[in-house]
Amino acid sequence: MSKSKLTVEHGASALKAVIASENRRVTSYDVAQVAGVSQSAVSRCFKPGASVSKATYALVMKAAALLDYIPNAAARSLITRRSNMVALIITNQANLYYPELLAEVSQQFSARGKRVLLFTLQREAEVDRALADVWQYQVDGVIAAARLSGQHVAEFARRRMPLVLFNRAMRDHAVNTVSCDHAEAGRLLATRPAAAGHRQFAIIGGGMDSSVASERRRGAVERLAELGLPAPVVVAGDYDYRSGALGLKAVIAQLGGVPDAVICGSDVMAIGCLDCARHELGLDVPGQLSVAGFDAVEPSAWISYKLTTLRQPMQKMAAAAAELLCARIDRHDTDTERRMFSPQFIEGATARRRPPAAPPGHRALPACRRRSL
Repeated sequence: MSKSKLTVEHGASALKAVIASENRRVTSYDVAQVAGVSQSAVSRCFKPGASVSKATYALVMKAAALLDYIPNAAARSLITRRSNMVALIITNQANLYYPELLAEVSQQFSARGKRVLLFTLQREAEVDRALADVWQYQVDGVIAAARLSGQHVAEFARRRMPLVLFNRAMRDHAVNTVSCDHAEAGRLLATRPAAAGHRQFAIIGGGMDSSVASERRRGAVERLAELGLPAPVVVAGDYDYRSGALGLKAVIAQLGGVPDAVICGSDVMAIGCLDCARHELGLDVPGQLSVAGFDAVEPSAWISYKLTTLRQPMQKMAAAAAELLCARIDRHDTDTERRMFSPQFIEGATARRRPPAAPPGHRALPACRRRSL
């Protein structure tokens, strides 16, 4: 055993006895004393991304382990005037459809020496309650995957608290935003089935208070109008399995027949729509009816479904949100930035890919009248 190692271990043993007799906690000054370095060097070793030599780091970690030292986050926040905590406000629906979001955001902030406080909402309209809790914890910044009003944004500005909206957009307010292009996603899911010969569309949308559902619906409706196709029948859903089935039945009741294609506001609703079409109504999907969803959740790829859907680049979006928020926390930037990501189309087995071959002399009947139930 080297002399330096003996010195560190002996010093740590002697100091631990003193600390125990004084009935106090181990401090960074104690670690510095045993390691033979400055207290600031100890602080840098426990600060992610700080510059410190490998030799110093190894010596400090050895001393800390021998003393059972644990950095005091509360004391550090008093010195830096930062809690090193950020809040993530997310709805239960978003947590279900973006299960990788929480893990990805947590990893991104952990690498930056910050921790994530999670605030979940049953519905987006409950955001006032969550914000009341956020103010109490005095977090350094907030990522909000929920709808905020102009008054909410103004309150963030008044408190000088950095804010990044995740997968939400505010057209009339300057706010940092990281989002998938939901309007373009809706346009894409209208364009592909239309190219396969579909004319009559239906949309089973998400919750009426969901800005994401609104953008997706708007994109699909505008694209169908551009293509000169009939306006789609739109019914409200609730992002769950049951509303997918109920939505399909409501569409058929309004049309008096089966539409050519149904765009659902989420994969879970699309799966509910699929099961209803196949097992309750006896429809051939995609022969009689094409169905598409959103979000590419894991069950959408199961062999029983192979759903046609769209995938959001969640890893890239989470990294962008963390980067954007940390830049505002560290530099107090006042400029706002909006980062938009494109969705990826997943060519599944639930939507027709090309127009059906028509026999010579065949004239198609109006949509929804040739497949009455």
